[in-house]
Amino acid sequence: MEISTISRPRNVGWARAAALLYGDWGTSKAYVIGLALAAVGYTALPHLLAVCFITGLVGLNYIWVCRCFPTGGGVYTAAGMHSRRLAAIGGLLLLADFIVTASLSCLDAFHYLGLAEAEAKKWAIVAIFAIGAMNFMGPKHSGSVAIWLAIPTVLVVLVLVAAGLPHLPQFHAVAPTGGIKHNWIAFVGMVLALSGVEAAASSTGVMRLDPGSTPDRPSVAQVSRKAVLVVMIEVVGGTALLSVIAFCLPTPAAELPEHQADLLRHMGDVLVDPWFGKVVGVVFALLLLSAVNTAIGGMIALLYVMARDGEIPVPFTQLNRFGVPYLPLVAATTLPVIVLDLTDSVENLAHLYAIGVVGAIVLNIGSASFGKNLPLKTCERQIMRGTAVLLLLIWVTIAVTKTNALVFVSIVLAAGLALREYTQLHRKKGASAIMAVEPQEIGEAVWEGRKTAEVLGQRLLVAVRGWTPALRFALEAARLRNSLLLVLYIREVAVAARLSSDWHKDKTASELFTRIQREAGDVPVHPLYSVSDAPADTITDIAATFGADTVVLGGSRRAALVKLLKGNVVTRVASHLPSNIRLVVVG
Repeated sequence: MEISTISRPRNVGWARAAALLYGDWGTSKAYVIGLALAAVGYTALPHLLAVCFITGLVGLNYIWVCRCFPTGGGVYTAAGMHSRRLAAIGGLLLLADFIVTASLSCLDAFHYLGLAEAEAKKWAIVAIFAIGAMNFMGPKHSGSVAIWLAIPTVLVVLVLVAAGLPHLPQFHAVAPTGGIKHNWIAFVGMVLALSGVEAAASSTGVMRLDPGSTPDRPSVAQVSRKAVLVVMIEVVGGTALLSVIAFCLPTPAAELPEHQADLLRHMGDVLVDPWFGKVVGVVFALLLLSAVNTAIGGMIALLYVMARDGEIPVPFTQLNRFGVPYLPLVAATTLPVIVLDLTDSVENLAHLYAIGVVGAIVLNIGSASFGKNLPLKTCERQIMRGTAVLLLLIWVTIAVTKTNALVFVSIVLAAGLALREYTQLHRKKGASAIMAVEPQEIGEAVWEGRKTAEVLGQRLLVAVRGWTPALRFALEAARLRNSLLLVLYIREVAVAARLSSDWHKDKTASELFTRIQREAGDVPVHPLYSVSDAPADTITDIAATFGADTVVLGGSRRAALVKLLKGNVVTRVASHLPSNIRLVVVG
């Protein structure tokens, strides 16, 4: 009996991918301009334009990175090509970025809602715990929600730019003062606009394939390029235009630090009207809270994948009934709260921010540029290496000039690497599989030589989590009709990451397949195994791909609240299943 492993569905087009990317990368303008003006006043324009240039350059690099890793990339994957220890370091740098992303975005969200420092901090801590609690049942930041958040944000930016155009005669930028060292350090303190770009590389595993490519030879170059390019243009262009408009404000330079955490809202107040300032505040607050959810989800996925790969202890892979890893969820919720509790302002959080994200980008781009088997042109490799060197200089500058940032990232790295060493020492080796069957790709050869007619019910697909009434019904129906029975076991893992479909490591699935083999008798059964964060999408995708005539599902017994937050699998399958495939619900 062959067991086929099934990859997760590729159902994210360029628009949804761009919206998800924008939900993180697009938030940078909410604080980078205000922090720059607060730091060096109206001399900050050249620094901000330089940040826009670096952001565009990094975006170009990530277009190439996404092309190289069509099944899911990111710094953890790219660095892993060269060394597992290097991959762990990259993952820990990304973890440091996620921690501060959640803290900074949440705190700034409540500043945009008009709260003072103490109140904003208190509500930010409450919000992080609330978002963590929501993630207990695995709600995801879907592309549709991200689009609805991205559209009003872009509209607000356009209105602010249009409202600022009549004020261009009052443009009062001041030439930078001081030497090269002074201005370089000032520029380095503004590179927060880079945060979020890593999300592009990590999401390629669920992007739709390019025309002509196949699951065996995947390519997402067109989809990823369009998604990254659209967001990059908005981030670079929006930040540059808003920076210019900010230098037309009548606000005295001495008062700029008062608005470093909510400058765009202040611009709405001054350039349009106080009511529009409130609109700006609400829109950016929602986008920033969305970024908090994305960061928490990113931490959960990263810690789960590192545990699955044996980099941190195995208990980090244990799932609750909704497919969410327990310990990663706890860590993803508490670590941002601890950092937020130990800091007292957006400015201090910003100092911790850049060192993690810049370090992760350096490792990702640098590792990819030296990957000998990656499809990169010579000129692309040279540009990537040059970019990595430039970002490395920025990282070193941050480490030298921001002691608290160096201490923070050192603690994260030291704790993570110590945990890795402990795991390596106690890692169990030679785990034996319960069944001596190797997974193989399924194709038309499975049905070759069958004498049954291709009529309704000759290929039954049943999705199961155990020995259920639905499975028993499907088995008897297949026996009566002499049908081929496809048994799809889905291990639901509610993390947005590249997921391993090794059924040998899943005790429940292995025991179920063993029982099926014993009790099926002469019924032709082909088990399928998948690890997925979207079971309904997986079922509909597999049913269509493998030509099932009928899909058999068990009735849902989830509570009303769970159905509200996570949805009903049966309902979703029924609404997306092709019209030529019948659905039977048992129980």
